[in-house]
Amino acid sequence: MSTAAVVQLLDRFFKIKDANSSVRTEILGGLATFLTMSYIIFVNPTILIDAVPGIIKGSEIYNAYFGGFMVATIVGAASATLVMGLFANYPFALAPGMGLNAYFTYTVCLKMGIDWRVALGAVFIESIIFAILTLVGLRAFIVGALPSSVKLGTCAGIGLFLALIGLKGSKIVIGDPNTLVALGHLTSPEALTTIVGFFVMASLFALKIPGSILLGILAAALFGVFAGVTKFVGIVGAIPDVSATFMQLSLPLSSLTTITFWVIVFTFFFADFFDTAGTLTGISNANGMADKDGNLPRASSAFMSDAVGTFLGAIFGTSAITAYIESGAGVAQGARTGLAAVVVAILMLLALFFSPLAMSIPASATAPALIFVGGLMMLTLKEIKWEDVTESVPAFVTIVSMPFTFSIANGIALGMITFVAIKLLTGKMREIHWLTALLSAIFVIHFIFME
Repeated sequence: MSTAAVVQLLDRFFKIKDANSSVRTEILGGLATFLTMSYIIFVNPTILIDAVPGIIKGSEIYNAYFGGFMVATIVGAASATLVMGLFANYPFALAPGMGLNAYFTYTVCLKMGIDWRVALGAVFIESIIFAILTLVGLRAFIVGALPSSVKLGTCAGIGLFLALIGLKGSKIVIGDPNTLVALGHLTSPEALTTIVGFFVMASLFALKIPGSILLGILAAALFGVFAGVTKFVGIVGAIPDVSATFMQLSLPLSSLTTITFWVIVFTFFFADFFDTAGTLTGISNANGMADKDGNLPRASSAFMSDAVGTFLGAIFGTSAITAYIESGAGVAQGARTGLAAVVVAILMLLALFFSPLAMSIPASATAPALIFVGGLMMLTLKEIKWEDVTESVPAFVTIVSMPFTFSIANGIALGMITFVAIKLLTGKMREIHWLTALLSAIFVIHFIFME
């Protein structure tokens, strides 16, 4: 089959021209998204392995579990992203959620004393609940009930969240015991690498150069070689053994009959649901993929992707899968269809063979993409009704809560609570959707009793 025939086939399946895109743009977008999120391949196992007691770092058993968690991360991410691309036809990528993995390890396993295999069982049950709610259309209905001010605030909040992740990863922003955060050393190798990549990226984007974000990442990585940040560690490596984590989830009756177990399931469900909903809503609203009401067409197919990924991820041995805000890098590159997601999934699977090469791109080289895309997502601020305090304040709370609590789900929850409270106090009850009121009440209970 000729190249032209392949391009035509891809265009027909993914409706690329209808989305005002091209095969080349979709491939570049998928590559940009993969590069900005590939850190999860190595970060997630590092977090999850702490949930397994009695392991000494560097030992053979440590390496065995790390390899298993790594494969589980890739399989969960690739399967969910493939579903997103092939069935929902959106350029969004999914992987184990940052925050969800930390909750899994440091709260559920270490603080609450739940065995990591039982915690995987809770993730497994959560995925089944997700799938059922998606099939009956309830997830799309819930997202549709979100107030427009919260939806618009979600987009900008995710932008700030992205920027914070990038600034933190580049060490431009560092922790401070007195002021919480502070400016890092701008002349450090990591910061300089990010700054170079950021200006290359922004300049090329302003000049409408195709592949500007990807070129910025590559420019940063190249500069990082001379700065001592980029470390080439090889190209091909053996696929890790997954036996240590595969099919290790456990659902003993003694756990299924406890309130604690179901609180864990609900918490996983709550955070995962609104992380994915917030990411999809925010990115789609910022890039013209949402409808006039701010909702995502084909939402049910999109939501099913994280249910499938979480299901398979739990079987292989990882925490819940969620939509990744780093998908904004590919969308900003021009990706508009599922082909970009398929590219991400393929690259994820190839990472099983080329993990040393993926490790060669440092966080400070992908950080400028997160910062730059975060800035692009501020565009929706102009659509917020700032003159109406009952709309602008919930949007503001949504925006600031995401980066300051390091959680998209918290931002949506606090924004909805604020929306309902202000509408009630100002006599505008008719503007509150009944489901919004119900969810806000659930969020209040969650923060009081379950946090």
